[in-house]
Amino acid sequence: MTLSSLKSDLQRFTDPIRAKHSLRFFKTGKGEYGERDKFLGLTLPQIHVIAKKYKDLSLADLQKLLHSPYHEHRLTALLILVRQFKKNKSYKVYKIYMNNTRWINNWDLVDLSAPHIVGGYLLNKPRKVLYKLAKSKLLWDRRIAVLATLMFIRNDDFKDCLQIAKILLGDKEDLIHKAVGWMLREVGKKEVKVLEKFLEKNISQMPRTCLRYAIEKLPEGKRKYYLHKKD
Repeated sequence: MTLSSLKSDLQRFTDPIRAKHSLRFFKTGKGEYGERDKFLGLTLPQIHVIAKKYKDLSLADLQKLLHSPYHEHRLTALLILVRQFKKNKSYKVYKIYMNNTRWINNWDLVDLSAPHIVGGYLLNKPRKVLYKLAKSKLLWDRRIAVLATLMFIRNDDFKDCLQIAKILLGDKEDLIHKAVGWMLREVGKKEVKVLEKFLEKNISQMPRTCLRYAIEKLPEGKRKYYLHKKD
């Protein structure tokens, strides 16, 4: 079970047609958020199979894989890190993750890893690092900050989500608007009054995309009320 054999296993699933589609889907054009990313053309289920097979790969090898120019290599590394973190809540896994956020550089990479590793590690610890990430110039750091709070929300802890959401309401990136709205929606699924209190206080500052995501699970009458209030 070596890094070389893992890459060979991934290579066997290469699909040039799917890879070409991924270039468009993940916005790899000049000036887009995924600029210069490369794809092999694997599906997520295929990557999960390989991540399970190589679940015991060393952290040193996983860090090397995380530095690959290929999106699927980085995603495989992250899915293995998630598996390893769930097994023993390792600080070493968390540290590798936090030291390499520049390589966790697309929304799927963040969404499939940040709640488990960053949120999971910080669940019962101080969370100052999330506020530093929320103010980072790097788009992916900011998305990691808000996505990490999903683990807290699942444990009925909403404070950090709401505070980070407020920091990010003025963000210029649509990917952040969607992420913030998504986490607010998750808060509302747990405790709708908490969400509605946040909306009443902050709706004037909320991008419309963020608002639409946040109210998606509310009754139709409530959704119309907040959309009208935003107008």
